Amino acid sequence: MTETNQVLCSVDEKGIARLILNRSEKHNAFNAEIIKELTDNLIELKTKPEVRVLVLQAEGKNFSAGGDLNWMKSMRTASEQENVVDAQKLAALLFELNNFPRPTIARVQGAAFGGAVGLISCCDMAVAVERTKLCLSEVKLGLSPATIGPYVVAAMGAQQARRYMLTAEVFTAVKAQQLGMLHEVVTDEEALDAQVNNWINSILGNGPQALDATKQLIATIDNSALTSDLVSEDLRQYTSEVIAKLRVSDEGQEGLSAFFEKRKAAYNKQD
Repeated sequence: MTETNQVLCSVDEKGIARLILNRSEKHNAFNAEIIKELTDNLIELKTKPEVRVLVLQAEGKNFSAGGDLNWMKSMRTASEQENVVDAQKLAALLFELNNFPRPTIARVQGAAFGGAVGLISCCDMAVAVERTKLCLSEVKLGLSPATIGPYVVAAMGAQQARRYMLTAEVFTAVKAQQLGMLHEVVTDEEALDAQVNNWINSILGNGPQALDATKQLIATIDNSALTSDLVSEDLRQYTSEVIAKLRVSDEGQEGLSAFFEKRKAAYNKQD
């Protein structure tokens, strides 16, 4: 397995695979390298029959603060087509995680902003510490949660997504559980690990082939664009184009500039 300082990957003797975001000094923010390493490891792990369950987790105080500032700055000056290609890489990561053939668990603590909410939405099971804060913050920057959008909408439903994608409100882990995005909320990290281990233990008692077949069964019954290769390819292209156009638009440029300059954007009419 590929391992860097930013992403750690392991499989133990029981077949428990772990993908660990390891940029705690940067609040595990996404950049091109993290996206590539996560994607490459998912592609490799799904070919390994010994893998029984995958845990996605993060070192440090926060699960992930979303997009890395330097990465966001670099994409500000990129062309629309370059932004499409960049967005497609995140779309590919989300697709691989959402369609990973074995059960997946998200272990969440601290902040989970932007793209991190997408990762959580792609996992089969998700548990967070109650002090966790989540936010779909993209519209504050003049952007859109386009690439993660299909998975977030599937997790919380379109009606709730209308609120949280359009307001960019910060919401609690308890609220995320009420919305259906999290399955469990626990008091502290000790209880967080206990819940993850409870799920792992349950999964290890089940037939591996039956689990694979059941994941496929759920996908087939759901019959959504997220699990159909043909439809999903079109959807990934569409969402990548949406975010790319916004990144290079006047509004997107103003929103990002305001964020980096720590000032209100010209379109911000808040009191």
